[in-house]
Amino acid sequence: MGSNSFHMVIARLIHGEIRTVEKMGEKVQLGAGLDANNNLTEDAQQRALDCLSRFAQRLQGMPPSAVQIVGTNALRVARNAHTFMERAEQVLGYPVDVIAGREEARLIYLGVSHTLADDTGRRLVIDIGGGSTEFIIGERFEAQALESLHMGCVSFRNRYFPDGKIPRKQMDKALTHAAQELLNIRHRFRHLGWQSAVGSSGSIKAISSVLANLKLTNGTITLEALRELRQRLVDMGNVERLSELGVRADRQSIFPAGLTILLAAFESLEIESMTYTDGALREGLLYDIVGRIQHEDVRERTTQALQGRYDIDTAHAAAVEETAITAYRQVAEAWQINTEFDEDLLRWACRLHEIGLTISHSQYHKHGAYLLRYSDLSGFSRQGQQNLATLVRGHRRKFSNAVFEGCDEDDIPRLQRLCILLRLANLIQHPRNREQPAGFRVEVTGPNELTVSFADGWLEERPLTRADLENEQEYLARQKFTLNVL
Repeated sequence: MGSNSFHMVIARLIHGEIRTVEKMGEKVQLGAGLDANNNLTEDAQQRALDCLSRFAQRLQGMPPSAVQIVGTNALRVARNAHTFMERAEQVLGYPVDVIAGREEARLIYLGVSHTLADDTGRRLVIDIGGGSTEFIIGERFEAQALESLHMGCVSFRNRYFPDGKIPRKQMDKALTHAAQELLNIRHRFRHLGWQSAVGSSGSIKAISSVLANLKLTNGTITLEALRELRQRLVDMGNVERLSELGVRADRQSIFPAGLTILLAAFESLEIESMTYTDGALREGLLYDIVGRIQHEDVRERTTQALQGRYDIDTAHAAAVEETAITAYRQVAEAWQINTEFDEDLLRWACRLHEIGLTISHSQYHKHGAYLLRYSDLSGFSRQGQQNLATLVRGHRRKFSNAVFEGCDEDDIPRLQRLCILLRLANLIQHPRNREQPAGFRVEVTGPNELTVSFADGWLEERPLTRADLENEQEYLARQKFTLNVL
């Protein structure tokens, strides 16, 4: 669900190869529906929901694990995004995630790299969206630099070309604005360098097509051709005349903005030439799903990288994970947390629960939650990061409503239960001897009641663990939850 267009692609996995069955796309211009307070207007929401209702019919009957729905810049910016997402989920029947800018860049590169020859050498990828533009340098299937800048063809259209006129002065202002945004990445990207440059998505596709129609190039994009095209737009003076260049009616209003952003990128990064490819975010999402199916989940790599970067005690984390998963498998069905994502989320939280120690032992659960909430975590949506941070925030000490601030109300019961399992595992592994408890049994004995038992004599021989569990009974009682220890 982009700021300019909504796209859906249906594909099948046949002999390890993704084969597209159907593609659908509509110009919704969700980003154009942001008011002065960055709230999505009712008209914009209704346009989006009407589009999604058409997509929803095609999705009926598909298993949740085979469907991924993401929102980009407009939903990152919108203050009332949560309200809209609830309405969208009701229409679609599947969860909706919002992804961070760098995660969007990673997925774009994944989609682009799978549509190009698997050759060696670095490539620069640029994708101009409605509200943001992504810049990636990578080699083969691995991205090495990821950036998302807050400029897009819809936002620039609204700011510089709102009335459809294309005066030179406004083109110059837009070009300067884009160049200022690019200062943040200019030095690093030019230092890394690349052997080829590739553009993706609608704006760059339209520019490539117009250059070919005008016989300025054969479809390859060059700096000289972009400057010539810019001059022609200024001479025309109005977007209504862009049909003379072969620009589709639904793209005419945003074409000058997209051209300006791409021209600024060419000048700032000193790009010599660029080709266009069809692969982009939607294809990247498909390959990401396939990776998870084939147990090549980038979130696993992200978790491992965090453990290394923050020098986490991985042996202790593994012991906490083993205890937590032992408990989880005994209560998952009764507690209705028996999804693959719930188990994965609990595993990742176990592996990262001590990440905050890199800052300070005091309140380290809060430091850890902050790091996970605001870091760029490849593979995780914003909601996924929020859930992970919540579990780490709530794995020790007070178990209050503050732990779940910012979470979707519908998610809170689920997160509370996963938190309790992590808390129990953390307490049982408090001695840090990696010993798994003998006869460890966990049973749901009431709506908000859990009974924990151990082999005869095991708990009596471990007074520290018993004291920890007694304190935990008091903590959980504040959330109106009863913990029985036998």
